[in-house]
Amino acid sequence: MHSAGKPLTQRSFRDVLGRFTTGVVLVTARTVDGPAGMAANSFTSVSLDPPLIALCAARTSTTWPSIRATGAFAVTILGDDHEDVCRTFAARGTDRFAGRTWTQSPAGHPLLPDGLGWLDCEIDTVHRAGDHELVIARATCWSTAQDRSPLIFHSGRYTRLAS
Repeated sequence: MHSAGKPLTQRSFRDVLGRFTTGVVLVTARTVDGPAGMAANSFTSVSLDPPLIALCAARTSTTWPSIRATGAFAVTILGDDHEDVCRTFAARGTDRFAGRTWTQSPAGHPLLPDGLGWLDCEIDTVHRAGDHELVIARATCWSTAQDRSPLIFHSGRYTRLAS
């Protein structure tokens, strides 16, 4: 029981963690079966020297295994006008790359040309972490692009920064 007298459940744990505001990214790769991608809000910087990032991927993901198998991926940081893109990449059973213009990172991975920034990454280590995999990757190339507000995820919904 927690202090409010309610049982500790997976839902209440998720609700508490949802109070932590995050940005949202696309994780994309050129795989043997074509482009693959997923949305992620569990993304963070780890180290400047060497340049490392971390993200978490659900072990139930049908997309992550094909990205992991390539050993590398690109990250596009989403802007506040990318909510529809994020929803598409969070959905199952849809062609996530249809109807949009894509560019390629230097390593050949798909990038949204109007993202806030991007990174090319090579997977360093993958750790099993409960129902997710914790991925540590080395950024090999990166760039800032657009200078506008990020897409924000808070309490289970997309929102924007106040001006």
